[in-house]
Amino acid sequence: MQDRHRDVGLFRYSLVREPADPKLTKAERGALVRALAAADHVGPDGCVVRVGRSTLDEWIRAWRAGGFDALVPKPRLVDPRTPAEVLALAEACKREAPGRSAAQVAEVIGEAMAAAGAGAVPPSARTIQRHFARLGLNTRPDGSPPKAYGRFEASEPNELWTGDAMHGPLVGGRKAYLLAFIDDFSRALPGHRWTASEDTVRLEGALRAGLACRGVPRAILVDRGSAFVSAPLARACAVLGTRLIHASPRAATTKGKIERFFRTVRGQFLVELDARGGAADLAELNALFTAWVEVVYHRRVHTETKMTPLERFLSAGVPALPSPELLHEAFLWSEFRRVTKTAQVSLHGNSFEVDAALVGRRIECVFDPFDLTDIEVRFENRPMGKAVPVRIGRHVHPQARAEAAPEPVPTGIDYLSLVAGRREAELAGRRIGYADLAGTGPDDAEEAQ
Repeated sequence: MQDRHRDVGLFRYSLVREPADPKLTKAERGALVRALAAADHVGPDGCVVRVGRSTLDEWIRAWRAGGFDALVPKPRLVDPRTPAEVLALAEACKREAPGRSAAQVAEVIGEAMAAAGAGAVPPSARTIQRHFARLGLNTRPDGSPPKAYGRFEASEPNELWTGDAMHGPLVGGRKAYLLAFIDDFSRALPGHRWTASEDTVRLEGALRAGLACRGVPRAILVDRGSAFVSAPLARACAVLGTRLIHASPRAATTKGKIERFFRTVRGQFLVELDARGGAADLAELNALFTAWVEVVYHRRVHTETKMTPLERFLSAGVPALPSPELLHEAFLWSEFRRVTKTAQVSLHGNSFEVDAALVGRRIECVFDPFDLTDIEVRFENRPMGKAVPVRIGRHVHPQARAEAAPEPVPTGIDYLSLVAGRREAELAGRRIGYADLAGTGPDDAEEAQ
């Protein structure tokens, strides 16, 4: 315990040694303290920590008043409520089997105390966990220390966007998904879209909206879901000059900022959506979400950056926006085909005729996924004209599924009930004419009289 306290004192001294120099002016000392408060430091336990400016000032005053000893934490004088022999038993259980967690050690001690007939209450898992931390026994099951994660933040807007998908509420009887991109530097949300499916077309729709209004990022970080590893997304990033980065498997902390934003969405937006009874369709959900992002989220001071996301995003000036021609080219799809001896290619059941000079060549077919009848031919990145349709069996790419049409709004007109009511009104408005009945003529009517 004394060694640990001394390590803490050394850590504090390493931070305040330079700014505590009495030869420094007040301005020079303030600049050093601000730089130290804004930087990450490796603490005495090996974890990355940040120290606030007020804390650094307090340590400087303590060092000037009492020297190094004033920086060493004082041991607690309060006697522990847990008996020392119980804590010693917990330590022995941990050392006996390092794979035991604090909760498991508490379970073992509880069973042992019950079997011995002891009337004392066994310690909680949190008490044992703190005891293990004091002893340096807070290790993984394999005995290795906990993994330390460094803090990362982009240095300017549009340096890095992070994209991911979140499962949302039911809309129109189907689950809705939020596809979103967050700017790592400002925490602004440049692109977003609620959809009924998590596929490439919807992902590109969310990304394209962000590019059109916030500019082009230098890199995009995504996971390895099917929509994020698709060839169309890779082509779009290549055309835009954006580096596409895929997060390592089972590394959730890599996308910490977008995951934290999704938690904000659940706690601030979806809870209010449930309170109002949900959304009628995806169009209304997207309209409500866009309003919340622009009015609330982008204008609220972020606890980490101490600025609103919109202010921080625009701190470097208004970003340059891509041209409509560049966006159009980026979100075209392409596939490679070998030209047959008859100067034709086949694409998803459609046949096209191309320039005869391309026979035997491997060409690139560039197209809009929602219009497979208009194909641009390229060979070695050079345009070679349009492909002439020969036989068209499919007009839309198989993966380019349009959003499901909203449920029709009932008109409230019951046609059959209206017809039945009209018939009842006709019958109630006149008497029955027996002369009109089948088999009854005028002579029969006179005899009846």
